[in-house]
Amino acid sequence: AAACILPTEGVDIEGINDSKKLSEAKREALYEQLVHHPGVEFATAVVPPAEIDRVNILAATMIAMEQAVAALEGGRPDYVLVDGNYVPGGLSTAGVPCEAVVDGDALCLTIAAASVIAKVTRDRMMRQLDEAYPEYMFGQHKGYGTKKHIAAIRAHGPCAEHRWSFSPVKEYPP
Repeated sequence: AAACILPTEGVDIEGINDSKKLSEAKREALYEQLVHHPGVEFATAVVPPAEIDRVNILAATMIAMEQAVAALEGGRPDYVLVDGNYVPGGLSTAGVPCEAVVDGDALCLTIAAASVIAKVTRDRMMRQLDEAYPEYMFGQHKGYGTKKHIAAIRAHGPCAEHRWSFSPVKEYPP
């Protein structure tokens, strides 16, 4: 997950949009502009596979959002917009006003910027995993349950980075 704060003035980065609507090259270019802009504040957080297995994917997503917001250098933000239809309970209980925005990455510039940062961070992690575990082709499918990914799991068994709660992995003993 990523949290991002864009200043109200001084950030003129063309093309920020829902990360799913951008090419990988465009996301990479926007990421570089965002993370190197002195007015942009951002933080990312990653929940490891074992934690996702323990709590479930939705709860892990909420935990990652909470951690990303907590990691912002400027401290607690005044208000948090969250992409989706849930807000992390930990932010609400900490007194951080939150609002869920369905399709927020297509409707809100700040959410779109955070989605670009999150997706590029994830893609780069997947390329690193691809180097460590080339037989799984993480660099191609980016962790999604594609036919090639599932075929690789069946051919090689799961690796240490797979979630045991991921249905194609469940059939293998841990």
